Amino acid sequence: MRVGIWFVCFTMLLALTVAPAPLDAAATAKDDQFEALRRFSQVVDMVETHYVKPVTKAELIQNSIKGMLEQLDPHSAFLSPDDFKELQDSSSGAFHGIGIEISSENGRLIVVSPIEDTPAYKAGLKSGDTILEVDGEPTPELGLNEAVKKIRGALGTKVTLTILHKGAQQPVDVTIARGTIPIVSVKTQELEKGYLMCRITRFNEHTTKELRDKLTEYAKKTPIQGIVLDLRNNPGGLLDQAVSVADTFLSDGLIVYIQGKDPQSRRDFSGTKEAGDLVNVPLVTLINAGSASASEIVAGALQDRKRSLLIGEKTFGKGSVQTVVALPDGSGIKLTTALYYTPSGRSIQAEGIVPDLDIPYVAPPSDDDKNMKDRFTFREKDFSRHLENGTPKKGKKAAKPDAVDNEAGQALMNKDNQLRLGLEMVKTLPKIRDIR
Repeated sequence: MRVGIWFVCFTMLLALTVAPAPLDAAATAKDDQFEALRRFSQVVDMVETHYVKPVTKAELIQNSIKGMLEQLDPHSAFLSPDDFKELQDSSSGAFHGIGIEISSENGRLIVVSPIEDTPAYKAGLKSGDTILEVDGEPTPELGLNEAVKKIRGALGTKVTLTILHKGAQQPVDVTIARGTIPIVSVKTQELEKGYLMCRITRFNEHTTKELRDKLTEYAKKTPIQGIVLDLRNNPGGLLDQAVSVADTFLSDGLIVYIQGKDPQSRRDFSGTKEAGDLVNVPLVTLINAGSASASEIVAGALQDRKRSLLIGEKTFGKGSVQTVVALPDGSGIKLTTALYYTPSGRSIQAEGIVPDLDIPYVAPPSDDDKNMKDRFTFREKDFSRHLENGTPKKGKKAAKPDAVDNEAGQALMNKDNQLRLGLEMVKTLPKIRDIR
């Protein structure tokens, strides 16, 4: 009985000595919370009453939500019902626009990447370009969401962007006609017999199926000896498609994991063994500063798992996870809830993926450059009375049977030094593995 009374008294004493601190802390936190809400309500009432133009409380609160989300990071945002629908359309089907992925950095609108074969791509926009104005309106005043709305528009209409190209001193005006953004996300091209380039322009709902179908179709005619996977200027897309694309070249095992504020929130995404996986085909992956998000997940997984050699330039570094939540009125919010990590635990966010071979893209010389070079290049054979070397001239070699089929692939490689190196390395990889 005495033990019981002592226990009760000890418990009461403990409660008396320990409880006040958390209660005070909780009370203080609650007071701070109510004070913040009170201040917000006062400001809303003041603006509604005294602002020079009529404005409703509903408009002010909605704008407050927009501002709150946009101040968190460049990728969190409020989505109006129209914005929410456009986001769904861009992931599942064709939509109208100019075809660029943009982000906000210190109030500046930055081009993450133009989507291949879109009006923006054809107009020469590149990763790292800064959009200063949209139809004459400065983008810092517009903000990310409003700028995106102004850039989008009806099919065939035009928008003028004031662009400061990366490394340039003066901005230029670029007028672009809005078009239909293609939903085809995978292109293939034979480079040499048995060696295939697979270009993924973005990750939408059909990307993995398109990739597997095209690989299967090619393999029916020609055994695949090597693949150059081109993820350059791929702005990303759907996480599940990034995982399944990487899984196409991996037998199983961890591909990526995401983790939010709570350490217990970690979620792993792993591959599974499937018929049709190309786990033994030599693979080289091309990346650059326009490779972002989902494309960085694929590149990081293939690099960490020692499955592919990465060639090109450091990627964009967009390694955050956005969760899209639908609201009852048809609008929604896009909120950053976690970060991506490669299988070895590397965070992609603001770091990017560094290639194994850092090879900058070198633009091919123009016709004027070639003509100028020919004009000022003089060799022995150019003398009017030069001596021949005495060796009979050989006739032209007969074209190989597959020469015509590879003309398109050869044309691509002639103007793309990274692709040329990718082919040479993918042909060399089996020999390197044998040495090991």
